Parts: sequence; C-alpha cells; structure tokens
Amino acid sequence: MARRKILTVVGARPQFIKAAPVSQAIAARREFDELMVHTGQHFDHGMSEIFFEELGIRSPAYVLGIHGGGHSAMTGRMMIALEDVISAEKPDAVLIYGDTNSTLAGALVAAKLCLPIAHVEAGLRSFRPMPEETNSILADRVSRWLFCQTSTAVENLQREGITSGVHQIGDVMYDVTLMMRDRAREKSTLLTRLGITRGDFQLATLHRAENTNNRDALARALNYLGEAAKQSPVVLPLHPRTREAAERFALDFGPIKLSEPVGYLDMMALLDGCTRVLTDSGGLQKEAYFFRKPCITLRDATEWVETVEAGWNRLWIDGDYAPRREIGAYGDGNAAQKIVAVLAAEL
Repeated sequence: MARRKILTVVGARPQFIKAAPVSQAIAARREFDELMVHTGQHFDHGMSEIFFEELGIRSPAYVLGIHGGGHSAMTGRMMIALEDVISAEKPDAVLIYGDTNSTLAGALVAAKLCLPIAHVEAGLRSFRPMPEETNSILADRVSRWLFCQTSTAVENLQREGITSGVHQIGDVMYDVTLMMRDRAREKSTLLTRLGITRGDFQLATLHRAENTNNRDALARALNYLGEAAKQSPVVLPLHPRTREAAERFALDFGPIKLSEPVGYLDMMALLDGCTRVLTDSGGLQKEAYFFRKPCITLRDATEWVETVEAGWNRLWIDGDYAPRREIGAYGDGNAAQKIVAVLAAEL
C-alpha cells in the first residue's frame, strides 16, 4: 500500500500542544507520513521551540517565519507561502487545528488546491464577533473531516447545515494532559524559581485581541487581575503582545507577579499548583478543568459552554458559578487515535 502524506499546519502554542498526540498517533501507523509546517505565528523560543522540545514533536519540515501585522496581512502572507509548500509537497490531505490565522490560511490554500482538509476542534462557537470565531467558521465550511470535542460542537455544526464528515472524538488536549502531567511534576522547577508556594497563588494569562487592542480594555483586564491579587498572588506569564500593549498604553501591572512566557511543562506545573485560573485563552479554560481548578474567563462569552454549565468556569461578567459536576464530554484520552483511525479508513 502506498503511504499517504499528511501535511499539518501549525503556528501557535495551543496548536503545538494539540498536534503532539496526533503526530504520535500518525507516526504509529505504517500507512502515513506526516509533514509539519510551522507558519511562525508564535515565533520566540518561549512560545514555540520549547513546546516541540518538551512534547517530543519532531522539528517542522518548514518554518515560514510569518508573524506580526494585522490579521488580513498575516493571513495573506501565510497563504502565499503555504501555497508554494503545498504545491511542491503534493500531500494527500491537510490537517489543521483550532481557530488561528494559521488555521484559516491552511484551510483556504488547501481548499483552493482541491485537497481534503481535516479540522481538529471543529464546531466551536462563542457567538461573538471576534477573529478566532471567523477563522473557525470558515475553516469548517471547507473541511472534509470535522473533528469535534463535544456534542455541543456537533450541534453547532448541525445548525449551520454541516452534517457530513462530522466526528465527535473527545479532546486531544486531554490526551496531552494525561501524557505530560506526571512528567511536569517531576521536571518543572518553576514554582521554586518564581518564589511561589503550591496552593498559594492564582494563575493568569492575558493575550486576546479584545483585551489588548485598546487602552480601556487592557486597563480593565489588568485592574481585574490586580483586584484578584488582593486575595492571593496572581502569576502572569507575559505574552509578547500584552507586554507591547502595556508599554504602548503606558499601563503598569501593579501587584501582578510577572514571568516570561513558559513552556508546556512549566504551564502544567502552574496549573497543578494554583488555586484558581483567570484567563482569556480558550484552551486554558479546559486545562483548568483537567486539573479540577476553578476558572474565571476574562471574556464576555466562551465557546467552552460545558465548563460553565458544569460549574468549573464562569465569565468575569457573571456573579457566581453554577453547581459543580464532572464533565464527560472530553473523552477518555484516546482522541488522537480516533482521529487517525478515521483518516486511515477514509483516505
């Protein structure tokens, strides 16, 4: 049997994490070869290379080095570069993750070259006008395989008229958590280096455009974290976008304890050791649940509605958590194998 080539497009921290178990599952199948392309959307060591090292992902075959600028300009430059790579490599399918500009660029180029697309994390909707939502909707429209974590995502696609190729497979990020949690406990020394004590700090992340694109929005978010810090220390691994925005708007971080961006093992150690998570990230809302930590989402809506309904998450505009219960939607840690089994059966 001729081996099939899967070309995977990644570009941002959450995509490196999601790709780890899927790439491992692909490598275990004799019928596939995987070629990974890193667009460069997250480009510095703390946001990129360290994740490949810690997660055991083979270095990308192509690193396009495309980052910065507006959404349209970045996506356009990615499309030009990806078209050259995909045309030269002639893959049998293109695999994309999540809702970033890299996701959309990979989807559009593959669609225009008439290649089948597999979208991991299909069907996520917060029903708010934001770039990530647009990227996800458009990627879903052109994908042949739509891999959904939850029944909510499946239902979202059904409402949009998409029923063919939809598979509910659980969550690959839960796969990674199970793979890496014990290793993080053994290897990470970050808490000692930051001078913080397990069970005596809160973990925050802040990077979304809606919280960093104007002074009032960023000031609101920093004030919220500052108020939270009155209860116990708030540790904020500082995203380059947020650092630049704070400097541009002449805002300070007050009592918030800053660190440089952290790798995956160190982030797992922070999640494992914190009492609460405050974040505008999509993935971290779920990872908080994987560690059974309450979360406050620093947004006015979330695509992870089951975390809110189950009482582990709430929006910062809401007053209290729903009654707490366990969430069964994220699967059993075998989402990656299910994805690859579908591709093996249908490619």
